[in-house]
Amino acid sequence: MSTQPVTVPLLIACALGIEHLALRSGDRGGADGPVTVLRTGMGPRAAERAVTRVLADRGFDGAAVLATGFCAGLAPGMHPGDLVVAEETRDPRGTVPCVGTDLLVKELVRTLPGRTVHTGPLTGSDHVVRGHERSDLLATGAIAVDMESAATLLGAVHAGERPVAAVRVVVDAPEHELVRIGTVRGGISAFRVLRSVLPAFYEWHRSLLLPRR
Repeated sequence: MSTQPVTVPLLIACALGIEHLALRSGDRGGADGPVTVLRTGMGPRAAERAVTRVLADRGFDGAAVLATGFCAGLAPGMHPGDLVVAEETRDPRGTVPCVGTDLLVKELVRTLPGRTVHTGPLTGSDHVVRGHERSDLLATGAIAVDMESAATLLGAVHAGERPVAAVRVVVDAPEHELVRIGTVRGGISAFRVLRSVLPAFYEWHRSLLLPRR
């Protein structure tokens, strides 16, 4: 374990108020450095604008950026409460590789024993995906979709070189299609999982300044 304090800020970006509530009510005690939880607003344009605006502040030079929140699973057999760790994010403007995927998987498994963690490409959309769109996106190799992660990470790397990652909680899956996001407020498993992920995020952040062999 490094004995040096983490000085690189960590920016955790989510879109929805309920996602922000889950993260704000989670365990905030394990961070080694400055952590900001940003609610960007819904959709790719809002996400990119919000993240770009924050990263323009000199206090966020080189900040690590982690996009999180809920997503729609694309693969059969996915369930609400499953976790998705992106190997890369994609949208029509480009692909952004993620950093520290293996570590995130390891820490999420340790933090949330019994939860299934999926890894693979996370694709972006400008609308809520329904029906046949799932199979179309699955055919591209993506395992999950959301509206903000790809735009968040693209905006982050355009603002300067930095480590980026995306971790999403499945709230909607082929056999468990969500009728409306408001049903999340009823306390389904995805909310509880999102509230519990912060320790894994802090370990990812902590690892960024460890010496590379």
